[in-house]
Amino acid sequence: MEYFLTEEQNEIRDIARKVAEEKIKPLRQQYDHEGIFPWDVVKVMAQTDLFAVLIPEEYDGISGKVTDLAIVTEELSRVDAGIALAFGGTGLGVYPIIISGNEEQKQKYLPRVASGESLCAFALTEPNAGSDAGAIETTAVRDGDHFIINGTKQWITNGGEADIYTVLTITDKSKGARGASMFIVEKGTPGFSFGKKEDKMGIRASATRELIFEDCHVPATNLLGREGHGFMVSMKTFDKSRPMVGAQAVGIAQGAYEEAVKFAKVRHQFGKPVSSFQAVQFMLADMGTQIEAARCLVMATSRMIDEGVKRYSKESAMCKLFASDVAMKVTVDAVQVMGGAGYMREYPVEKMMRDAKITQIYEGTNQIMRSVIASNLLKEF
Repeated sequence: MEYFLTEEQNEIRDIARKVAEEKIKPLRQQYDHEGIFPWDVVKVMAQTDLFAVLIPEEYDGISGKVTDLAIVTEELSRVDAGIALAFGGTGLGVYPIIISGNEEQKQKYLPRVASGESLCAFALTEPNAGSDAGAIETTAVRDGDHFIINGTKQWITNGGEADIYTVLTITDKSKGARGASMFIVEKGTPGFSFGKKEDKMGIRASATRELIFEDCHVPATNLLGREGHGFMVSMKTFDKSRPMVGAQAVGIAQGAYEEAVKFAKVRHQFGKPVSSFQAVQFMLADMGTQIEAARCLVMATSRMIDEGVKRYSKESAMCKLFASDVAMKVTVDAVQVMGGAGYMREYPVEKMMRDAKITQIYEGTNQIMRSVIASNLLKEF
């Protein structure tokens, strides 16, 4: 479909697609098998100003618009969703600074992200807190002009590779979620270390690690917003970042769909290509329709956010929910269309199926998304 992209957006899309096709595709199988973090591709992303797309122009970026982030995320994820997370995970990690950072914090950190000098990570999940974000146990205790952070964060995207971390903590246990505060913590801060790199089903080129805080002294100037506003900052961050997950899911689905169509046209059975069989045609028709519907929802939501609509939690959850469910279904069907070949690592669709699953889980499981959507719908009537 025609999404009436601007000249600048078309240029951003073309650059992202070129990076994906020329720099990522030849190496994606190796990255997946070995679980390598793609620093060489990250450097290319920086050189081509893709990280600058994350950041508003006044902080040395070139955009900061959710629509542009979705365009880049889809193009990169169409080839490798794990490698795309170096970009997407940085977007998630930097959003709290964009949303709630003061001018000094923005001037200090955002240009570093725009240049690709520093990656970011967002740290909320803990061993006993994920969907129940209000159950976090990592504490930050005031000590003069510092806060002392203690606790553990789990399954953090870009963990150990990023230089800048936005970390949700509890500063007042008596207030529950209203006692949560968010801090910027830099890699190398004494008392801040990392656990093992996780061995994952999919998105294996993305680094996922535990963050460990042991009497970690962070300057009070690294507090984002005000004490007690951390939970609100987290929810606002997810509202803006979930369309990126939707875009990632659309990219995965699109990549799998393209592989399935190409295979169906060259694979012959009973003396003709399998694409000539109605059963396969109907599967491909459904796949193409579902992908376009998901893309429409992602793009519409992204544009709504960019236009300054104040409330978009429902729509943000909808596009993450729908697109990720589509990605899972389309990748499973792509494997089915390709039959035994689709199950083999020689072809990329088995990897895409593994990658698709996480989009139904992180940044709020799809069960949580349904709760968010229902809660907002019920308030409208």
